[in-house]
Amino acid sequence: MSSASVHGDESHLSEHERALAASLSAEEFKALFRGHPGGVAVITAEGPDGPVALTATSVASVSVDPPLLIFSVSALSSATPAILAAETIVVHLLDADDLDVARLASTSGVDRFADHRIWTRLVTGEPVYNGVRAWVRCSIVERMNAGGSTVIAAHALQSDIARDVTPGEHGDALVYHNRTWHRLGEHSRIRD
Repeated sequence: MSSASVHGDESHLSEHERALAASLSAEEFKALFRGHPGGVAVITAEGPDGPVALTATSVASVSVDPPLLIFSVSALSSATPAILAAETIVVHLLDADDLDVARLASTSGVDRFADHRIWTRLVTGEPVYNGVRAWVRCSIVERMNAGGSTVIAAHALQSDIARDVTPGEHGDALVYHNRTWHRLGEHSRIRD
């Protein structure tokens, strides 16, 4: 055996393979993002066996012209196959008053649509939760595999805002931070 093999010579690897070999562990990466809060959204779609939902903290706006947003879905979620197959989805942007919807969509093994009083269908057929802060119906325009997840780019088609946030005001935002739900409000504002 050559000394290069013993000492881990990686010259045969591509630049991309070397970069992956030097990456953080899953635990290191999780620890990194535990301290980075994310806004809470619920994604719904119509699947072949009925409506599906999942909670996501990865939703972000990308462009206002055209109006595009992105989010990711994990291959581990039971809702992912239906969302990936859908042409259109609904992204619910939640605030603290919507915590029950966030919890419901993040609970494994439950029927997220059993209570017909809390959701309905848009005239276009997509499931939508009633009374949430805001929702946007989107057409999926791109899907990109990213490790054990898929990043989805979606074009905003239709929206509804039940509880608007005045520019410069705190609203009543719901965020997920360090494995717990948090409410942003006046108490959390940092004054200059």
